[in-house]
Amino acid sequence: MAAHTEALTANEAAWVTRVPLKQVHRFIDAGLLLDGVEVRTGSRMISSRALVGLRLAHLTADTLTLDARRRLIRRVLDEPTAATIQDEAVSIAVAPVAVDVREGLETLDRARALVASDPAIMSGAPCIAGTRIPVHDVADMAANGDTIDALVAAYPSLNADQIRLASVYATAYPRRGRPAAKPALRQARSIASKRIAIDDLPKAS
Repeated sequence: MAAHTEALTANEAAWVTRVPLKQVHRFIDAGLLLDGVEVRTGSRMISSRALVGLRLAHLTADTLTLDARRRLIRRVLDEPTAATIQDEAVSIAVAPVAVDVREGLETLDRARALVASDPAIMSGAPCIAGTRIPVHDVADMAANGDTIDALVAAYPSLNADQIRLASVYATAYPRRGRPAAKPALRQARSIASKRIAIDDLPKAS
């Protein structure tokens, strides 16, 4: 594992391990992560050392019993440098999972470093550092099907790597709260990278 000591939120852990968020909470509720979970200010935090166990619990859900997965995670927590763990007749390769988790943590760090929040810029909305571009707007466009090339064309100040990291950030740190309602005639502009001429719109029947 990486030398990370920082505990992660469930959203962060879900992205790093590629385990669905609902499944992360189910594993916590089932006690699978053992002492790798703590509660801080009402939020459940997952220690970085438990991330490999979380990923393994997901990967072995269809092959190991609940008790076997609990033993596996206990061994991972007790022996964080083990490359392979043997449980009865089953041998589990831990090293490749640890590499995946370490790479996920490094990518998450890069995504966090990409973003800055300043009350004087876009009312404090998280923006790509050095710009006034809200990171969640970029991620929404990517989620709605815009290609990397289309987004680079829409935001020439960004590169492909920044756009990919924007999606990482938005997944690990979803928007907070609900947007303020606006009058019907002053709705916020649609988030899209293409413009359509009015003559190209479908004719009313």
